[in-house]
Amino acid sequence: MNILEKITQQKAAFSKSERKVAEVILSNPQTAIHSSIATLAKMSDVSEPTVNRFCRRLDTKGFPDFKLHLAQSLANGTPFVNRHVEETDGPEEYTNKIFESTMASLEVARQSVDISVINRAVDLLTQAQRISFFGLGASASVAHDALNKFFRFNVPVVYFEDILMQRMSCMNCNEEDVVVMISHTGRTKSLVEIAQIARGNDATVIGLTSQHSPLAKECSLVVSLDVPEDTDMYMPMASRIAQLTLIDILATGFTLRRGSKFRENLKRVKETLRGSRYEKRPE
Repeated sequence: MNILEKITQQKAAFSKSERKVAEVILSNPQTAIHSSIATLAKMSDVSEPTVNRFCRRLDTKGFPDFKLHLAQSLANGTPFVNRHVEETDGPEEYTNKIFESTMASLEVARQSVDISVINRAVDLLTQAQRISFFGLGASASVAHDALNKFFRFNVPVVYFEDILMQRMSCMNCNEEDVVVMISHTGRTKSLVEIAQIARGNDATVIGLTSQHSPLAKECSLVVSLDVPEDTDMYMPMASRIAQLTLIDILATGFTLRRGSKFRENLKRVKETLRGSRYEKRPE
């Protein structure tokens, strides 16, 4: 039973205030997905604690978790494109839907992130003698972006999209290596095998992946984000944006942890690139 069916079935058992929330959600679930808790409370003419209480009555952990379940209930869009897009949508409709669904997914991801895990991941990265970033498919572009970010940090960084090169690289790992494996589903067999090779050679493996996935079980640390996107059925969109954001977070944490002297070095790196660009001209 999905969350919308649950709301309909339990509606009679809700309090008067909770029924107001239920009616607003049932009348326009798409709007509810993209709303903050404050907005939904205002639309329902109830308090924010009432919205939270309503969410917990439905066996969810709170508002962010409720929105995740609601998004999953609405997974009826055009297969292999985006769950919110319909066959009849024109340019204005699908443009707005992609922006709105991505922003809503990022908000859900932001509220799900465990700051203590982020802090631990930054610890491991700043202590590494070599960092590797591996991903396949859509996640390969995220790994490549991580290479571009961390390459400036004066620490050896490895990136390969080719599976055989990834395997050979991990065969040469040791206890001073950190290998970052990127996969939204965590079910890609070759990445799970590569994580096993890295761990077998005493490397620390950080997984940017789903909790409790086969890949997560092979990682030393799992950094997970709740992103309501079924990439078996739809093109990876919001999940890829969330992964890129997470790389930005780790790169920022790495920079701040290294201190002011390190940031001065980054400034010099930036200055060396100025000659490769045309100067800005006043309009």
